[in-house]
Order: sequence, then C-alpha cells, then structure tokens
Amino acid sequence: MSDAPKPSPYDAPELYDLLFDSLDFDVPYWLEVGRGAGGPVLEMACGTGRLLLPIRKSGVDIDGFDSSPAMIARLKERARAAGLEVRAQVADMRDFAMGRRYARIFCGFNGFAHCETIEDQLATLRRALEHLEPGGALVVHMSYPGPAYWSEQEGKPVLEHEAPRPGGGKLQLWDTRRKDVVGQRQDSEVEIWELDASERPVAAHKFSTHQRWVYRFELELLLRAAGFARTEFLGGFDGRPLRAPDDQMIAWSTK
Repeated sequence: MSDAPKPSPYDAPELYDLLFDSLDFDVPYWLEVGRGAGGPVLEMACGTGRLLLPIRKSGVDIDGFDSSPAMIARLKERARAAGLEVRAQVADMRDFAMGRRYARIFCGFNGFAHCETIEDQLATLRRALEHLEPGGALVVHMSYPGPAYWSEQEGKPVLEHEAPRPGGGKLQLWDTRRKDVVGQRQDSEVEIWELDASERPVAAHKFSTHQRWVYRFELELLLRAAGFARTEFLGGFDGRPLRAPDDQMIAWSTK
C-alpha cells in the first residue's frame, strides 16, 4: 500500500453521487425527522444533498453545510436543476455559524466520525447546542463498531458498495483499511472502480479517508460535557433499542 497522500473522495462530488445517490436505506427516517421537527432543520456535513434535497422537496425548511466546497457547489447545482431553493454553505462542523437557530439538527451517515479528537468532538457538539432552539434536539447517526468490524483482516480490499454506471456497467468501492483498536480509528485507502458492461475495468480513482468511531457511553459523556440535558439511543432506523453489536447507533439529545 502506498504512503503517498491521496485526495479525499469529497473532492470528486460527481463520482460520489454516482456511487451513493441511490443509497436510500435511511432517507425515510430522516424525512420523518425533518417533518416532525416543528421548525427549521439543519443538516451537518450535508455533502451533495442525498438527504437534504428530498427533505427540502417535501416542504421542510432545511439548511445545510459541509466542509467541502466541491460538495456544496454540487448540492447547489442539483438544487437548481430540481427547482429548489436551498441555503447551504461551506463550513467546518467544529466552528460553524448559520445565523439562526433550529428545532432539529442532524448529522447522518457517519459524518460525526470525521471528528478525530475529543476537542473536535466537543467543539462540534457545542456549536450544535448553540444553534438549537429551546427544547430542540440534535440527532447523530453512527455505525456501531462491533467485534466483527475490528476482527476483519487488515490490508485486504473489501468491496463496500456497488452502484450502476451510466451507460452500462457498474461502479465498485473497494476499501483497504488500517485500524487502531485502542485509538478507535480507521484509515482507509479507497479505490473506486468503473467497470463496463462486461465487468472490465475502464477507470480507477484512488482516495484516502480517516474516521474515528465512538461507543454508546462515550458519546453520551461527550454530549453531557457539551451541555446537552438528556440523550436517548436507538439501535436502528426502525426505532429499536441499541442492544446488538451490529446495530446502527442513533443518539437523540435535547437542549
């Protein structure tokens, strides 16, 4: 594996959309979160709008931000094409200022995992708290790093996702992971392959990503330290309790 630095996949928003825009396992859940907010909504790390745009299309007053200028430019392009007005800006989740308060703020699809230190995590949560209306809630979704995840063989490419390729064929996302169990950190060398209709490779795109995972009680302590009054945890988008190591983790924290 090369140690040469590689770009982030968030620098390639069109390719990112081809891979992930059809991913809809969580969209109904976030639609309900937005519709039930009873006021304006903010999405942190909104990317190109996979979640934000359908929520806005449903009539919800929703804003968004992302640290990637390329992703925000792509979101605005997609919004214009759909005839939607959106308020989205480039901002760091550790230090954002939207100029208004929200009934609901959410961070989906492991966005919070890009906070790599305790200082980053607390700064992000405190900024979210400052942007909430009284009685408002922050909702954070994180994949739960159970034993099966840590026991995966390292240095071996894992096929993480596939999607159709325009004009025929498909795209594949291969992830070669290095893990620091004690640091709860994952460093990935990512390759996105474009295959033609005969499944022959026609292009390969190389990126790198870094994530830090958190556990249930760790996240609860971070939220308390940030000033949230109360947190409830779910184990999936169906609302079940967080009990199994292969659950999804969804934290609802109130101001």
